[in-house]
Amino acid sequence: MKSSPITKKIVAGRFKNKVLKLPSKTTTRSSKAIVLESFFNTVQFDIIDATFVELFSGSGSVGLEALSRGAKKIIFMEQDGEALKVLKANIAQTDPSMCEVYSGNTFANITSVVKMLQRKGEDAYFYIDPPFSIREGMEDIYDKTIALIASLPKECVKLIIIEHMSTLELPQNIGIYTMKKSKKFGNTALTYFIGE
Repeated sequence: MKSSPITKKIVAGRFKNKVLKLPSKTTTRSSKAIVLESFFNTVQFDIIDATFVELFSGSGSVGLEALSRGAKKIIFMEQDGEALKVLKANIAQTDPSMCEVYSGNTFANITSVVKMLQRKGEDAYFYIDPPFSIREGMEDIYDKTIALIASLPKECVKLIIIEHMSTLELPQNIGIYTMKKSKKFGNTALTYFIGE
């Protein structure tokens, strides 16, 4: 018997209760409901009319929740082929005109995203949820992620949020960015960085 696909719902806003498909657990890891609830409680009014970049977006559930709650533009970044198909199907249920997808290597594509923001004179929320480093082939993912954060120009950044393994101790400062707060939810933690 074929197992039913894993899904989650958009929690609030204009696309509330839309059902999003999730890619298979072997390729991506969906953000836990409790983590997302905490995050959106923190930024709920700030993201209205903001640009939101979801790196390693998987199903796009964080970015689409932000869109539903009033963000004006969502930029998704995903490499995995199966996740991209799911992501595009999920976007089709909301407002595709407000979404942009960068497929391929996030560490390479971030340069194009930053250039686009600079060209438009915009800043954005960067939600970074890399695969956990315990996955095979991902041992250096956090080192690369920290380097990526350090490379982001301050004028493009409103806030950086990293969803990561709670056992990972992130430095207090990454480049010009300083840790504002960090909260643990079991195996997962959310850490916020702002530009000084």
